[in-house]
Amino acid sequence: MRTSDPAPLRGGISAFLPCHNEEGNVERVVAAVVRALEVLQVPFEVIVVDDGSTDGTAEVARRLADSDPRVRLVQHPHNLGYGAALRTGFSASRYPWIFFTDGDGQFDPQDLVRLLPHASSADLVVGYRLRRQDPPHRRLVGWLWNLLVRAWFGVRVRDVDCAFKLLRKEVVESLPLRATGAFLSTELLCRAAQRGARIVEVGVPHYPRRWGRQSGGRLDVVVRAFVELWRLRSELRGARRDGGGTS
Repeated sequence: MRTSDPAPLRGGISAFLPCHNEEGNVERVVAAVVRALEVLQVPFEVIVVDDGSTDGTAEVARRLADSDPRVRLVQHPHNLGYGAALRTGFSASRYPWIFFTDGDGQFDPQDLVRLLPHASSADLVVGYRLRRQDPPHRRLVGWLWNLLVRAWFGVRVRDVDCAFKLLRKEVVESLPLRATGAFLSTELLCRAAQRGARIVEVGVPHYPRRWGRQSGGRLDVVVRAFVELWRLRSELRGARRDGGGTS
């Protein structure tokens, strides 16, 4: 299959961008996503999920939506966290396939073509960051995080939190996702793997942030994610002991 073959996505694709204070990035990233999807010649939409930004992110996104009916803005009244932004993006998506990447511009949406060859045979096609462009402490925490996920859940991917994923909507909707913080991206893969979903991982370039500041490396965010990881491990181990599944 050619990398540009849109056949598996002919029913349409919803792309969404979780954003918090990305005023300087969102216009460029939305334009890049639109260009990446236009060449597929399938129905699509681009959703900006503004997670209670205090800068001009929502105003920029609203202007883009006013000028292009394929672009939508969904807003949180205040900052609810990354997991909540993902949940909103999933629920707002209208098409059978969902693609999401962060609104910070650290991925090139054109690299979606790297994922497409696997769409006909996978339920989740997930990126992993080639030469991750983050500070050393974030790379160290990420390495430890992925090591724990592999050891505790048997999820054989190298970068569970990579924000470059192509997903079947019906699979996402079938999962009892409970996390509210940054852990949700990991929970998605852990629960999908437990249910036997077909997961393929593909390397994608990662770029330095051009504008704004990262929040995912804050100590409170990291601690909360590790607590939620432990809770999920306890839940799934309990379900296995009881001989049942999760609901």
